[in-house]
Amino acid sequence: MTKFLIKYIKGKYDVSSTLGREKVSTMSGICGILCNAFLCIMKFVIGTLTGSVSITADAFNNLSDAGSNVVTIAGAKLANKPVDKEHPFGHGRIEYISALIVSFIILLMGFELGKSSVQKIIKPEEVNFSVVSVVVLVLAISVKLWMAYFNNKLYKLTDNINLKAVCQDSLNDCIATGATIISLLVSHFTGFHHIDGIVGLLVAFAIVFSGVGVLKDVLGPLLGQPPSAELVKSIEDLILSEKEIVGVHDLIVHDYGPGRIIASAHAEVPSNEDIVHIHDVIDNVEKKIQKQLNIVICIHLDPIDINNEEVNKYKAIAQKIIKGYNDEYSFHDFRLVNGETHKNLIFDLVIPFDKNNDTTKILNDIMALFKKYDENINVVITIEHSFI
Repeated sequence: MTKFLIKYIKGKYDVSSTLGREKVSTMSGICGILCNAFLCIMKFVIGTLTGSVSITADAFNNLSDAGSNVVTIAGAKLANKPVDKEHPFGHGRIEYISALIVSFIILLMGFELGKSSVQKIIKPEEVNFSVVSVVVLVLAISVKLWMAYFNNKLYKLTDNINLKAVCQDSLNDCIATGATIISLLVSHFTGFHHIDGIVGLLVAFAIVFSGVGVLKDVLGPLLGQPPSAELVKSIEDLILSEKEIVGVHDLIVHDYGPGRIIASAHAEVPSNEDIVHIHDVIDNVEKKIQKQLNIVICIHLDPIDINNEEVNKYKAIAQKIIKGYNDEYSFHDFRLVNGETHKNLIFDLVIPFDKNNDTTKILNDIMALFKKYDENINVVITIEHSFI
C-alpha cells in the first residue's frame, strides 16, 4: 500500500514543488483520518458488544487523533496560498505552525497520560482483562505502526517537518497502546494492579520527551536557524564559478517556508575591473542561483585590490596572526591605509558563536599581536558573527 500511494503521488506531482508538498500532506492527512475513523468505529462496535468501557473510551481517543490529520491538511492548504499584499513572502511558514500545533497535541497527550497514571498509582484499580481487548489493541498498534511508517516515508520524500510530527504522534500511540497491553497481562497474571499506573507514567515521560523533540525541530525554522552546510556550499560554489569573483562572504539565508528562500551575499571582485561588466556578471550569478536552487538572492559587490603587492603582503601577515590566535576565525573586507608614521589595517573579523566570547579581550589580544609584530601597524577591526 505504501509503495502504491507513493508511486501514485510521485507520478502525478513534483513532490519538491509547493503544490507537490501540499498534495503529499493532504494524502497523509486523508489516510490518517480514514485509519483513525476505522479504529474508532471498530473499537466502538466491539466495546458496545462486549460491554468494555475502556475499549469504547479508546474509540473516542482515535476520533481526537484525527485532529492531527486535519491540522496537517489545513496547514498544507494554507501554506500553499500565493503571495499577497499582506504576505509578500508567501504563507510557507504555516507548514511549521501546523507542525507546532501537532507537537502541542503530543505534549498534551503526554501530560494527560501522566496525570491519569499518577492517579492510578495512588489509587490502583483492577484492570478488566479480556482476549478481545488484547486483540483489538494489537490490531490498533498494527494500524498505527503503518501510519508511522507511511508518514516517515513521506517525510523523507519531502522533508516536511509536519509529517515527521504526525509520524511521531502515531509512534506515541503505539507505545501507549503497547504499554496498555503489558499492563493488562501483568495485572491479570500477577494481581499487581499498580503496574498500570507505573507503566503509564513511564510512557508519559517518553511521549513528553518526543513532543519536546518535535517542538525543537519546529522552533528552529520558525525562529531562524542556519542553513545547511550543503546549501551554503551550493550557493558559494555558484557565486565563485565566475572567474571575475574571487571571494564571497556575509552570506545570509532567510527561510520563509519550503521553496521560499531569500538570500544575500557579498562578492569580492577586482577593483580594476569594468564596473558595467562586473554588474552583468553579478546579474548572471543571481539568475543562475534562482534557476538552479530556487533562491532569490541579492549580491553586493565588494571591490578589492588584488594586484597590490603591499596590500597582499599585509593581508598575509593578518592571516598568519589571526589564524595563530584562533584558527576558527576569518576576516574579509581587508583594506590598507598608509599614513606618514603608521599603517592602518582595516577589516571585519568573523568569530563563531561562543558563550565565552569576550569581544573586548579578543580585540585587545589581536591588536597586541599586531603591535608585537610591527609597532607602526594600527588595526581597525569590526567583530561580527557568521549567519551560516
